[in-house]
Order: sequence, then C-alpha cells, then structure tokens
Amino acid sequence: MKRLKNKRLSKLPAALALLVALSGGVTAAWAAEPYPKVIQGAVDNGVKVVKTFPAPSGLTGWVLTEGGRYSIVFTTADKKSLLMGALIDENGENLSAQYAEKYVPKPDLGSLYRDLEKAAYVVEGTDRNPRSVIYIFVDANCPFCHLAWKALQPYERAGLQVRWIPVATLTPTSMPKAIEVMTASDKTAAFRKMEENHGKNLAPSPKAAESANPAVAASIRKNGELMEKFRISGTPGLIWKDKQGKINVKGGMPRLSEIPMITGLPEQKITDSDLERFR
Repeated sequence: MKRLKNKRLSKLPAALALLVALSGGVTAAWAAEPYPKVIQGAVDNGVKVVKTFPAPSGLTGWVLTEGGRYSIVFTTADKKSLLMGALIDENGENLSAQYAEKYVPKPDLGSLYRDLEKAAYVVEGTDRNPRSVIYIFVDANCPFCHLAWKALQPYERAGLQVRWIPVATLTPTSMPKAIEVMTASDKTAAFRKMEENHGKNLAPSPKAAESANPAVAASIRKNGELMEKFRISGTPGLIWKDKQGKINVKGGMPRLSEIPMITGLPEQKITDSDLERFR
C-alpha cells in the first residue's frame, strides 16, 4: 500500500487504482462532518466521495470517483495519511477486491452491450450469417491485440465475425492510426493492413490528424469510455455472448485453449510460432 501525504493529493485522480462503475451516496456519518484533510485535498481537485466503510486496523475505506473512474482507498486511524493499492490481510487475502465485490454494484452489461452494438467498429471475418460474433477493444500499438488478431484468423475462416472497436490509450500515434482506419473507404482492408504491418515504423498519414477529423476522434474517445464502463483496464478487451445469451467480458490476450469457448466454434489449428507461449 502507498502512503500519501497532503502534498501528493493533487496526483490522486491519475492514480486511481480500481476502475469500476458504481452509484450511491455518501454515508450520513461522513456527510455530517468535514472530510479528513487527505481526502479534502482530493475533493478540491475534482474527486467525489461516493461511500465510506470501516476497514481493519482502524482504517476507513473510501469509494472515490473522478472523471467516470472509481477507486477504493483507505485513511489511517488518525486521518492524516491515505493508503492506495491492494489491502492484504495476514492470511494473504486481498481485502480491497472483497470490498469492491461487496460495495460496488455490477455494471449493467445488457445496457452496455446495446451501446457496444452501436459503437464505431471494423468488421472482419465472416460477413454474412456468421456462426458467432465477438467484440474486441483494440489499440493500434498494442502488441497483445496483434497477437489476438493472429490467433483469431483461423476462427474467422471458420465462421467467426470479429468487430474490432478502436481505442487510443497507449501512445500518441494510437489516435491517428485509429482515425486512418476509421476514415478509410474500406475499413476492413485498412485494419488488416495495419495489423499486417504491426511493429513496423510506419507513420500515419497527415490526413489522419485529430484536428482534421474531430467527429471520428470523438467516436474513438467514446469507445475508450465504453471500454472503461465494461471495467476493462487495457487492450485487448473481449466481449461476447455465450450460447445461453450470457454476456462475458475478458481483458487481455486469451489462452489459445480459451478461444473455442469464447468464439463458440470448434478448436482451429494454430501454427504461428508467435503464439506458442499462449498455449
């Protein structure tokens, strides 16, 4: 756990550790009295207090939100210091995760999935009557997104449709590269070209500048906001419905053994040596 003094509080919004979605109100006990200075400093910088709760060793837990992002932090018994990160007990239990499970309501996946269907994306794979459909948040500069793309190629040939949702989270060129794909006359061909040239030092076209494509850039930023609402903290982020209609969410590159379950398709032969470590 990191221990923060007052002078560090201006950095709190950028360091929110648990990105979760929840709603609720401040408990009456804290609403009736001033916040500790270590919390007030964060509030003065735009952070909102959503809830407080008692924690072990005299700590107080706080659910904070800023810019649509949420975190669970703790203050010490003397209210003079703030702790961030995972709170682990003597048995090795992650209490922060347990508090998140207890105090944080689950996102409305049904509503988010409907937003997903209306997002700006690129369709790859089977176009008509696909056997299954999955959505994947992708950053143009993400190496694990590229590996996921390679792993899914055999499944696309077997009837999978992948809807790649571009975001711009990793580097300054992520946004112009995403814009270049989303403004292409053939988005699928542009996306494939991007992936086939992944890792090569190819600069995006000057025409793909954010200033020249404000509406497209806004749709890509909106995709990033949607990814956060699904509680996906990095790319790739996969969302799919299983055969029972249940919505599933997975962050990160899946194991190759997981892909049949994710796609709902029989296991396909994968021989790419770059994917051996994911078997």
